[in-house]
Amino acid sequence: MKITIFDKGNMGKAIGDNFDACGNEVEYAGREFIGELGDIIVLAVPYTAVDGILRKWGPKMKDKVLIDITNPVDFETMDHKLVPDGTSAAELIQEKAPGAFVVKAFNTNFANTLATGKVGFHEQTVVLMASDFLNAKDKVAEALTGCRLKLMDAGKLRRAREMEAMGFLQISLASAGKLLWTRGFAIID
Repeated sequence: MKITIFDKGNMGKAIGDNFDACGNEVEYAGREFIGELGDIIVLAVPYTAVDGILRKWGPKMKDKVLIDITNPVDFETMDHKLVPDGTSAAELIQEKAPGAFVVKAFNTNFANTLATGKVGFHEQTVVLMASDFLNAKDKVAEALTGCRLKLMDAGKLRRAREMEAMGFLQISLASAGKLLWTRGFAIID
């Protein structure tokens, strides 16, 4: 599949490397991107950059899988979310891009755990996915078949609320030096 990733920062590159390792065509979209969007689009940008991307590219995202990895955290204060209680960034993105099939994923992982496929030294990295579109989750899983990550269906898109809270907590702990950026939370089954 063709994968378009908005931003080639640490997270975008780690996610892109996993898609690439599974035989997908990966391209990175920056501010001057003029290409065609892929079958799967990844928003690997800060939440505050999403509206600009959706304004420019939203209509071209129709019938595409749109992966939201954002954690709507106020990074200046590290004290609150940038979305109202009772919703999530992913749900708001789905409202703003109604023709896309939004999947919340990768937001509970750190770049290093995605790059290595391990949390710490032993536990396999688990990527949670939430969406109202089962086919969209299946398409992401298909594109990542054979990669070093384990995918887990977290349910409907409203589960993004808990996933974003988990991401916020993990980022807060790492920012305070209580959790290593190379480790993060693990799901052990």
